[in-house]
Amino acid sequence: MRKTDVRHENALKYVQQKLGYQFKQSDLLLQALTHRSYSALHNERFEFVGDSILNYSVAKMLFNAFPRLTEGELSRMRANLVNQETLAQIAAELKIGDALLLGTGELKSGGFRRPSILADAMEALFAAVSFDADFNTAETVVRHLYADRIRNINPQNSGKDAKTRLQEALQARHMPLPKYRIVDQIGDVHDLQFVVQCDLGETGFQTEAAGHSRREAEQQTAQTALIWLEKQFPVAKPRKNK
Repeated sequence: MRKTDVRHENALKYVQQKLGYQFKQSDLLLQALTHRSYSALHNERFEFVGDSILNYSVAKMLFNAFPRLTEGELSRMRANLVNQETLAQIAAELKIGDALLLGTGELKSGGFRRPSILADAMEALFAAVSFDADFNTAETVVRHLYADRIRNINPQNSGKDAKTRLQEALQARHMPLPKYRIVDQIGDVHDLQFVVQCDLGETGFQTEAAGHSRREAEQQTAQTALIWLEKQFPVAKPRKNK
């Protein structure tokens, strides 16, 4: 196992806790979190396997959850769940950025917040779990991380972006619309990232996300706010007449 400091060790423990899986071979965990800028033994090949595990697992979850939807509808829903934006959001929830091993240049440019790097690390983690255990265990990890997202998904909104869905969810609850503002800018002029805050006003909830554009950051923070809103203020589903 590569030498890491106490802070990094704690980050690795947190990631495993949130994954719901404890690695037996710690080197697999470290490689999944290693960017190519840090070492020749990086996570890019892991991503290749992890992408397939993710797509299959989410497809199966959607297939079982929505038996009446067509192949095209299921495909669109899956695309929204396995894209870079969603993976980066999950990575942020797991604090993957704190556990990443990055080269000096990537560290200085804020690579630990970059959605593409975070998303790649998530896919690599799914592969690492399968190597450390087996495919079924990796699928279980994916199901654990995606359960709430699929439980709360609305097929009619599957083609809408996060900001639109958050706005509609707030309107359905007769709540004020969210306020977005840039709270920070990270990196140099060639690799600038915007940190945007989403404020849900009277609920007292605020969340932040970083992106290479204001729109990207707004979409990410809106998605996090939407998940929180739907958990805290669920809307009762109408009963079906027997």
